[in-house]
Order: sequence, then structure tokens, then C-alpha cells
Amino acid sequence: MDLKRDESGRLHIESPLMAESLMDTQLLASTETREIFRPLPDLNVIKLGGQSVIDRGGKVLLPLLEEIVAARPNHPLLVMTGGGTRSRHAYAIALDLGMPTGVLAKLGSSISEQNALMVSVLLAPHGGVKIGHDDLVKLPAYLSLGAIPVMHAMPPYGLWEEPAKVGRIPPHRTDVGAFLTAEVVGARRCILVKDEQGLMTADPKKDPSAKFIPEIEVDELRSMDLQDLPVERAMLSSLSRARSTREVLIINGREPGNLTRALQGEHVGTRIYKKNKQ
Repeated sequence: MDLKRDESGRLHIESPLMAESLMDTQLLASTETREIFRPLPDLNVIKLGGQSVIDRGGKVLLPLLEEIVAARPNHPLLVMTGGGTRSRHAYAIALDLGMPTGVLAKLGSSISEQNALMVSVLLAPHGGVKIGHDDLVKLPAYLSLGAIPVMHAMPPYGLWEEPAKVGRIPPHRTDVGAFLTAEVVGARRCILVKDEQGLMTADPKKDPSAKFIPEIEVDELRSMDLQDLPVERAMLSSLSRARSTREVLIINGREPGNLTRALQGEHVGTRIYKKNKQ
């Protein structure tokens, strides 16, 4: 980029975007690149489900935290937390009161943060530390000190959450927040810890003929337009446009050792991936 003085004597920074419309499709296409800088390419982002893990109490959560503590010396980790049952209760009250989507998003964020506080306190004897969204840029320092950072997974859209396509539940919730965090830091993978085997063709609680899907490309999954999913549809949209983090794993956190095996690269649960461009 060069400095350029116009006829009036004012100094400008000359750049390819200077005086261009950022709505121009040809200009936007020109900003594509083969490589995106990845600050933390070895990081594993682990999201603990609110309803599926944290709300189940010590019987489910504590063994998972033991796996996280054991894995930390060999795997850089960022633990993120969902909202769970309490967020659903808050959503129900807010919906009954006619609240807009952005208010529901703000409520969900505060409950996800409550869970992050509890998990970070439980991990405190092993270097657990609660961080906020603004602390994400400090993540390399926390990791270099051997800490286990814990952050709430609700993305910071808050009152500015875009309206949902259908209904008023915020479309960008904690699965999306965990994936977007992984994407911006260039993490190796995003692991969603839930209480299901992984992705099924239907809800197995309602349809006993539902079949397990061990691996699927994200656009293929989106085209199936399944009635119900164990992950947020907006997360699939984000994965389909990702530049850095190209896979999401869904694992059953109630099966001992699953998280450790996933961190070691074993195929457990369901792998949803983005196909590399030719």
C-alpha cells in the first residue's frame, strides 16, 4: 500500500479497496485466498453441552473434566460451555412475554456464562481459568502457562442477533459459537460433547428405525434437510463456508474415554466435514 496525495494536497492510503464498493460481487471474489493465517492450528475446541452434559451434574460432568485434565499436557484445549435447560426455561418465559429474538440471545448468553463459571471453578485446581470473549486474543498466553481456559459458547451477537428464519429462537447459539471460535483461531477441530452417539437420520427417541451416520460432508447433510438434528443448522452453514476449521466431531460424552479417543484422532461419534476444493 502506498501513500498518495490528491490535487487538494490531502494524503490518502492507496489500496485495492480504495473508493470501491464493498457490495461489488467481483471485488468480493477478488478477496479470496488459498491460505488463511491460523493463529492456533493445534488447538482443540471442546464444547460441553449444557443440557446433555452440564445439567446432568457430577455423574456425567466430573468424569469428562478428568479426561480434560489428563489430556491437557498433550493437547492444547479450549473448553466452551452450552446453556442447557435453564436457557430453555428463560426462552420459554421470554417467548410468552413477546420478547424479540435479540433479547432471547442475550438471555442465553448469560446462562452459558454461568456454566462456564462453574466448570472453570471445578477445573481451578488444575489451571482452569474462566475467560470472556474479549480474552480470546490472550489464549496463546494462557495455553503457554499450561492453563485450561473455559469460555461460554454463546456467540456475542446479543441484542443484534439476526431474526430467525422460523420462529424467535436465536439461530446462532452455542454450537455456532464454539465453531466460530474454532474458525477464527484456526483450530484443528471442534468437538461437540453431547449425550448421543452422533448424527442419526431421525431422532432415535421418536423413531427406532433411525440410522447412525458416522461421517458426512456438510453440504450433503444440509441437502438432506432432516427434520431434527443434534446440532444447530446455522453451525452447518458456517462450516460450509469455513476457511480454517474443516471438521466438527459429535461425540457421546456419557461413554467414558470417548473424548480422549477423539483428541487422539480416533473416529468416534460422527464427523461432519467440509470437502477441500480441487
